[in-house]
Amino acid sequence: MKNNILEVEGLHAHYGKSHVLQGVSMTVGEAELVTLLGRNGAGKSTTLKSIAGAVTPTGGRVRFQGADIAGLAPHRIATRGVCLVPEHRGIFKLLTVEENLMLGLRRESPWQLADIYRIFPRLKERRRNGGGQLSGGEQQMLAIGRALMNHPRLLILDEPVEGLAPVIVEEIVAQLKTIKAAGVAILLVEQNLEVCVQLADRHYIVEQGVIVHEAGNDAFMADHEVKDRYLGVGLA
Repeated sequence: MKNNILEVEGLHAHYGKSHVLQGVSMTVGEAELVTLLGRNGAGKSTTLKSIAGAVTPTGGRVRFQGADIAGLAPHRIATRGVCLVPEHRGIFKLLTVEENLMLGLRRESPWQLADIYRIFPRLKERRRNGGGQLSGGEQQMLAIGRALMNHPRLLILDEPVEGLAPVIVEEIVAQLKTIKAAGVAILLVEQNLEVCVQLADRHYIVEQGVIVHEAGNDAFMADHEVKDRYLGVGLA
């Protein structure tokens, strides 16, 4: 059994009076890839943002490597090794690819510029291009590459392959396998179930701000009833 790098217990979060997370509990083990699945509006992105500090939890605990991080400022959580790649990617469009990458650089990170260019050869080819000149897939690679240079122990990804061409999706899946094999734990929110089952060790399903199902990858793949009930036939 892997040691847990992340432990979320009874997490609550509000947007104004709207009670979005109503007691989410989950774990991510060291070097494990875990997905958080659910319909739109179920609370997936809010869970990720609450872990990373972009949303301040209103209850519950978030422990990372044994220390309570709930309510810390996002930059403090990031320096501990929790890196969120948000849905909109956060690329600086007027900076070059290489300048974007260097913004994330921490000297102690095992991921330096040459490592990023090895995993993402497209970025090396485009290193002098502005961030705004990249395709959606290249921007996603850049966002992941920049996060790696920040020395993540937990990489949190929100919809990394949404809207991307199948050939680019395949490329990003292969790159995520490489990152996981290097020992980085990954928490993934993704609508593309095929991608999820290719990558994940375990899956959680969130519904109306509560975890309603947890399963290992093999059990999840075999359980069509759960996929239909919580994710809709269109996704299953």
